[in-house]
This record gives sequence, C-alpha cells and structure tokens, in this order.
Amino acid sequence: MNTDASRGEPSERPDDGGSVSDEQWAELVRQAESGGADAPKEPSARARMVTARLRALDEEAAARGGRRRGLKGGPAEPWQPDGWRTAPAYPDRSRKRRRLALTLGFVAVVGLLVVAMRPSLLTGHLPGGGDSAGAAPLPAETAPPTGAPAGETVPERPTRAQPFLGSPAIRWADGAAGIEVPQAEAVAGMSKDEVEHALKATKRLLVAANLDPATLRGENPDAALALLDPLQKGERERLERSLAAPDEARDPLMLFSRFDPGEARLVGDVVKTRGRMTFEAGAAGSVEVHADYTFVYPLVRPGGDEVARTIVRRRLTTALHDPERFVATRGKLSVVRSQQNFGNTACEVNDGFLHPSFPGDSPDPGPAGADVDPYDRSEWQADGSCGTVTRT
Repeated sequence: MNTDASRGEPSERPDDGGSVSDEQWAELVRQAESGGADAPKEPSARARMVTARLRALDEEAAARGGRRRGLKGGPAEPWQPDGWRTAPAYPDRSRKRRRLALTLGFVAVVGLLVVAMRPSLLTGHLPGGGDSAGAAPLPAETAPPTGAPAGETVPERPTRAQPFLGSPAIRWADGAAGIEVPQAEAVAGMSKDEVEHALKATKRLLVAANLDPATLRGENPDAALALLDPLQKGERERLERSLAAPDEARDPLMLFSRFDPGEARLVGDVVKTRGRMTFEAGAAGSVEVHADYTFVYPLVRPGGDEVARTIVRRRLTTALHDPERFVATRGKLSVVRSQQNFGNTACEVNDGFLHPSFPGDSPDPGPAGADVDPYDRSEWQADGSCGTVTRT
C-alpha cells in the first residue's frame, strides 16, 4: 500500500480479496489523517531497491534449486546476507574454549585446596621434604624462646626417607651445625684465647656425647671423656662407673645419649639440633660456659620401617680453670652442672640406654604425669619427673 503524504489520504484501496477488513481500513485512514505514529509510511527509494534485489536473489536461488541450511526435504530458506556486525560463520570454538577453561580452573582450585590442607603431598617429594620443605632454616637461637614452636593440626607420620616429617625440628640445623660458638672475649683474668678454647671444647664435648655415631650406638664415649679434667674430684670416675654398671644413682644418660643397637638404630646420619651457648666469668681465673641444646633422634627398630623420634634436651655448664690458681689440668674442662629432659623413652628404666616407643606399640600406661611438649624450649621439666609427651 502507498500513501500520498502531501494530501494525507490513501491513493488506492485493496481489493475485496485482501486481508484487511473495512473496519481496519477505516482505522488506517483515520490515523493517516490525524498524523498518528502508527500510520503507514511510504518506503524510501533505497528500501524499495534493496527489497527488489533480495527478491531477485531469492528467485535466482529457487531457479537453481539451491537451499541454505535447510533440513533435507524441506523448503529452501530465502537468501540472507551476512550480518553487518556478526562474526564469519566459522565453527563455534568459543563455547568449547570456555568449557575447557572452566574445567581447568576447577581442577586448579581443587589442587590448591588439597595442597593447602596437606602441603606435604607436594613438599614431601622435595629434598628435605615435610610441611616445612622449601622454607628457610630457622635462624640461630640467640635468646630464650617465649613459647613452644607451632605444630601441625594433623602431623605427618615420619618415614625412612623423611624421618622429620611432622616435627618442628625439620627446620632445625643438622648436627654440629646447630651448635654455634659465640664470639669470645676476655673475662675474670682469662684471656680471649682461653675463653675461645673453653667455648670450642664445650662444643666438642656436646658433639662427642650426643652426636657421635659410636656414642649413639652405645659404645664407650672415649672422645668425650678425653675432654674432661682428670683432676676434677670424682667426676671422671663417676662417669666411667656409670658406663660400666649403670643404675638409678649412676646413669650415663646424665651426659651421654645412647641407644641399644639391638632395639633402636638411627635413621640415616642426621640428628636435628637447636639451642644456644653463652659464657660468663667464674671465680677469678676461670670462665663458665652455659649450653642449652635439644637433640632430635629419628629411630627405627632393626629390620623395621616404622620411625619414632626421641628428643633429648640438655643443660650443661662447664668451666675452664687457670691451673696457676686451681688444681686443674690446662685446657681440660670441668663439669659444673648437668641436667636433662627426655621425650619418648621408658621413664623408669635405668640401664644406661634410651628406650623409644614406636607408633605401633601397645600403649604404655607407665607412671602418671603432666603433659609435656619436648619441643617447648621455653619450659623445663623438673629433673627426675615422668610425664606424657604430647608430640614427638
């Protein structure tokens, strides 16, 4: 239908076979005369040209019998030009990419959650392993700790390959490297060199008594005994008698860490060590060295794979005396005081050996006592008391 815009009235009327009723036609005439927004508008010349072109393309396609994306046996779809802002009709890869990205993202999130809850699943395969693998070793202890080291909610069980899993000691120094000697200076009439000798001799005593493989196997600790002053009244003799015939009164464990090789053996060759050493002036002509160290021993039974750990903390005070003022041997140490705390050993056995309990052992009711964290270096357990270790 065309409308004469200059006069605002229809130029022709549809025939009786049209689809527009008399009432609808009257309404269209009324809207045209009133200038309503719904009044029919005459198509522009460009629109008529595009329509004619599309009709011609459809007729040409129909003549060739062509179909575009029609179902087999169905009517041909009219030809359509590509959309002005649409992408070419390539296969839809974007949906597959989005689905793949979502899947990979989900897997990554699950993996991160698992590692966050159980970091040893990742770090346990790294050198050093454990929940603290990859973390820097702890700096040297320079002051008394104020609390126990943090622990895992569900600690990992140690293995032969990773005997310190689940233990705070995993970040401690290895063996003698954990026994650092402070800078020496002259005190109480003792020269700087003499003080330095006292410090280094005390370190050698700690190593020979607590880290030497022969000592740990229960052999006679000759290297440690050789550092002690034979002129110190009663001390050397007491230690030698305790090694030959240990009992409750004379126990070599007061100075030496020893295991019965038929019962427990060290896993590998690493014992973890943490502590500190200080010194001060003693009586004129002497210097006293104070050592406070904790040693962590990973152990297995002969032929077994189950790993246990025994923890020994020692407080040791030695003295180096000037033989010009004391009855003493030059360069030899005297033992002034020795104290010890043991974690995971039979409490009332006094045969000169430490006796660890393994995870598969039946619970030992033993003597009742307070709960003790053997890694807590801020607290000291009263000598001679028995307690229950909260972790090893």
